[in-house]
Amino acid sequence: MNYLGLDEKKTAKTVEELNVLLADYHMYYQKLRNFHWNVIGKNFFDLHEKFEELYDDAKLKVDEIAERILTLRFQPTSNMSEYLKASNLKESPSDISDSKMISTLLNDHGIILSQMRKVVEIAEKGGDEGTIDLIGAYIRELEKTSWMLDAWKMKTSENHKTV
Repeated sequence: MNYLGLDEKKTAKTVEELNVLLADYHMYYQKLRNFHWNVIGKNFFDLHEKFEELYDDAKLKVDEIAERILTLRFQPTSNMSEYLKASNLKESPSDISDSKMISTLLNDHGIILSQMRKVVEIAEKGGDEGTIDLIGAYIRELEKTSWMLDAWKMKTSENHKTV
C-alpha cells in the first residue's frame, strides 16, 4: 500500500463499497443480457441493440472496478454467490414488457448511482483521488444513460420542466 500513500484502514472501507459496486455491476450486466435475449415487440431492434451496448459497457466497468480494488492491494469479490448476497440489485424475470425492462433499468440506475456516491464519499475521506476520478466518470455516464432511457419512455405529449 505504501506505493500509493493511502491509509490502509481508510482504503479498506473504500474497497468494501467498491466490492458492493462490483456486485451491483455483475447483477446489472446479467440483467442486461437477460433483457437483450428476451426483448420482443415493436421496439425489438432498437432495444436489442441498446441492451447489447449497455452490457458491453457494464462488462468493461466490472473489470475496471475489480482492477481498481487490486490496485488498492485488496482482493475483489469474484463469486456469483457473493455477488447475490452483496448486491443492492435483484434479479428480474425474463418475460416482462420492453417498457417494464426500461423502468427496471432506471430503478437499478438509481440504486447503482447511490452506491457510486457512497464509494466517492468514503474515498474522499481516505484521500483516494484515483477511485474518486474513476467513479465520478461512471456517475456522469450513468446519469446520461438514465436520461436517454427515461426520454425513450416519455410520451411525446409530456412537457419538459421549466425553471
